[in-house]
Amino acid sequence: MEDTDTPLQSDNYHSSSSSASSPTTSRPPGGSSFFYQRKPGPTMLRRPISFEDSPEWGDETEIDVNNDELAAGSIHVGTTTVSPSVASPGMVLPESSRRMIAGASIVWRDLTVNMREKRRYSERVIKNSNGYAMPGTLTVIMGPARSGKSTLLRAIAGKLPPSARLYGEVFINGTKSQIPYGSYGYVDREDVLVDSLTVREMLYYAALLQLPGFFSEKKSAVEEAIHAMSLGDYADKLIGGHCYMTGLPHGERRRVSIARELVVRPHALFIDEPLYHLDSVSALLLMVTLKKIASTGCTIIFTMYQSSTEVFGLFDRICLLSNGNTLFFGETLACLQHFSNSGFPCPIMQSPSDHFLRAINTDFDRIIAMCKTLQDDHGDFSSVNMDTAVAIRTLEATYKSSSDLAAVESMIGRLIEKEGPRLKNKGRAGIATRIAVLTWRSILVMSRKWNYFWMRLVLYVLLTLSIGTIFTNLGHSLSSVTVRVSAIFSFVSFMMLLSVSGLPAHIDELKVHIHEEANQHTGALVFLLANLFSSIPFLFLISISSSLVFYFLVGLRDEFSLLMYFILNIFMCLLANEALMMVVAYMWLDTFKCNVTLIFLNVIMMLVAGYFRILNSLPQYLWKYPLSYVTFHTYCVQGLLENEYVGTSFAVGEIRSIPGVMAVRGSYDISASENHKWYHLLILLVMAIGYRILLLALLCFNVRRCAIKCDLCWFRKNSTV
Repeated sequence: MEDTDTPLQSDNYHSSSSSASSPTTSRPPGGSSFFYQRKPGPTMLRRPISFEDSPEWGDETEIDVNNDELAAGSIHVGTTTVSPSVASPGMVLPESSRRMIAGASIVWRDLTVNMREKRRYSERVIKNSNGYAMPGTLTVIMGPARSGKSTLLRAIAGKLPPSARLYGEVFINGTKSQIPYGSYGYVDREDVLVDSLTVREMLYYAALLQLPGFFSEKKSAVEEAIHAMSLGDYADKLIGGHCYMTGLPHGERRRVSIARELVVRPHALFIDEPLYHLDSVSALLLMVTLKKIASTGCTIIFTMYQSSTEVFGLFDRICLLSNGNTLFFGETLACLQHFSNSGFPCPIMQSPSDHFLRAINTDFDRIIAMCKTLQDDHGDFSSVNMDTAVAIRTLEATYKSSSDLAAVESMIGRLIEKEGPRLKNKGRAGIATRIAVLTWRSILVMSRKWNYFWMRLVLYVLLTLSIGTIFTNLGHSLSSVTVRVSAIFSFVSFMMLLSVSGLPAHIDELKVHIHEEANQHTGALVFLLANLFSSIPFLFLISISSSLVFYFLVGLRDEFSLLMYFILNIFMCLLANEALMMVVAYMWLDTFKCNVTLIFLNVIMMLVAGYFRILNSLPQYLWKYPLSYVTFHTYCVQGLLENEYVGTSFAVGEIRSIPGVMAVRGSYDISASENHKWYHLLILLVMAIGYRILLLALLCFNVRRCAIKCDLCWFRKNSTV
């Protein structure tokens, strides 16, 4: 077998990968040698740009490929062929795949990571890891649960949380540095997408946020990303679907997440569990797509827990971890030979990745213990009698004394010695542009989310009709004052309480922001201003529609200026309430907890607002100070009552009359000043701004803190670390 990898590989590496004589390298059932051998020939694509093969580095290089070279029985991308089962004869790669870029040579040496827990640093999560990734190749980090896969990926990408302490060195093109913004893409395990947008809209807004320059260039980048990820059939479909159509399948959602990072045309791409939640067919198609992207020169590093035999055949290099220790790094074929040399040959009918994980996953010890109890009744279970602790020690010791490790160290030394060009920060859109983009995106999303605007509008109108018809035709006599105060208090209180229906939309928006903030696409201030600007028209429409219905059904004073104040007062109260909802939503990011918290807060505000008991009669501590002073119900109701009754009077008998303020004070305490209502309006505005400043502080301080908590839970419980 002839090796087709780059000339950078040493003789030891050639021999270890081409002379695999164990049964695992024989032709698998089905007659195809694709999974374990690379087939050279005239159908191979021109080799991707590598570190030593391209002395002239550039940001992007256009390379023409003859279509005749691509017509064959299988797709040849990079240096590995693709399964004939997924490639049709005569298939031609799209134009976007011909764009070649100068990839990034990534080297990590003696990389060690400690995670902080309870004011102390825990045992090392990653222990002296060494490896490299070359342009045009797929490098996979594999291992069982809690082996350190995702932590190593984050360490290489420079995205470790503040709770982590990093030792060792990472080299980019031979230079010790981090990859600058715009030169790499990082895809999380979970797909955080805006369900109310189409695929093309999602990518277009991502390009507007991330890329500087003209709109035409950004649109071109979006179309290239759609083409590269084979999303053409889904480009104009809503990601989350709607009542008549289901959302995108998991496979396509994963493709959209990757395409969002491809719009910047990165030199390196980091993906955490690209096959998460995917079936075998979707997984194979996605990996073939990633192989096609790698063939353009992009350096791709990703984590994976398990893979099928077909998917395993697409990998160029593998880094195998167990409990933070590197058991092997090198070519996939060499890994098979390494296990065979260590006394653990892969059975012919078993997937290589299954065999690797079976040998080094300590969780199988429990299965062994269970199988031994069944051995007398069900025969021999010798295939699962391997002691994983012994296997791990044997594999680690064999690797440390093997020629594979020497070849890796030699390659690392050569890559570090030869410096390439520093990757440049491609820049990003300006602050004003990002605010405008996020504002317009939020308006579009809000208009499509039925639970943010449309459902709330319907609920508000129904509530207003209910209150208005109950308190209709009250008249303007002295006897109607108490009932009118009850109507206004009920209207304000239940309007604020029904705002809870918009919580799911706020939580989704915050999750998208946290993801975009982690990838440096947006900032806290940009997000807050965009959210404020986009919510104003919707809240104003709700204020107008609800206030008009209530105002005329109840029969409040028929003056235009008073009506305008009523609408403005309700709008300011909704604006303050919306800011409080955002604070609570960010603190929990869970619908149930947020609902309970906000309902509790609204009930407390209703109790201390001065209706059930006059403000001056409330207990001084806690209830009056400070609760009644931080309750926006208090200022909203006072302002509306002053708007209605200041300057009016009621006749008592034939010659005597009392001011409207005195008539109201029997049930609610208000000021006699005509301008005092504007003071209450100003306080509501200050509250709306103050809650958003509080949210800004929480965002700036807690985004990383939330990431720390997620990482700690991730490290303790989940299988992706």
